[in-house]
Amino acid sequence: MFDALLRSALAPTTDAAARVLDVPWVTPNRLTGLNLAAGLISAVLAATQQWILALILWLLCRVADGLDGPLARRRAGGSSPASGQGGFWDICADFIVYGATVVGVAIGASAAFDAPWLPFLLVLFAYYVNGGAFLAFSSIAEKDGRQLDDGRSLSFIGGLAEGAETVLVHSLWLIFPFAAAPIAAVWALLVGLSAAHRVVVGYRALG
Repeated sequence: MFDALLRSALAPTTDAAARVLDVPWVTPNRLTGLNLAAGLISAVLAATQQWILALILWLLCRVADGLDGPLARRRAGGSSPASGQGGFWDICADFIVYGATVVGVAIGASAAFDAPWLPFLLVLFAYYVNGGAFLAFSSIAEKDGRQLDDGRSLSFIGGLAEGAETVLVHSLWLIFPFAAAPIAAVWALLVGLSAAHRVVVGYRALG
């Protein structure tokens, strides 16, 4: 819901960071790899109830995810075109990280606080519908010449639950793991509503 505003507000900071990172041995794809590795480690740490370390690795993975795009766009401004490969790698890493961190928190919270699994399963289901809807829309919109260009590789339909809200919620259940299940239940509802909105808006937009 706040992604567009946050991207605009943070653009000077992320662009400055991209200038610092613009050295030969740092590439956008390597930053995406760092995102993936840090996210998976965060999930393992959450599963073993090492909540603070899991939070640190989760935030690191989100920082890496926030910088690979600005670095790619900076380099695309030169002689090299923007890479579809990089966009594909980025969205795959995000899907893996999102799913793994939900499972990691579910394992850790159920072991430490006897949390029920159902809210986390509902989050995964909502992620599945949400992701399927926006990926299908992006693919068909590209084919039909109706893509939404906001500087990212894919066409994203806005919704209640976007990247900023995901970072916040995943951080909250690492900070308050004893309340992870009720947080997940509310989050599943919000993501579900966002998924339904994307289905309806995407259907109408492609009509």
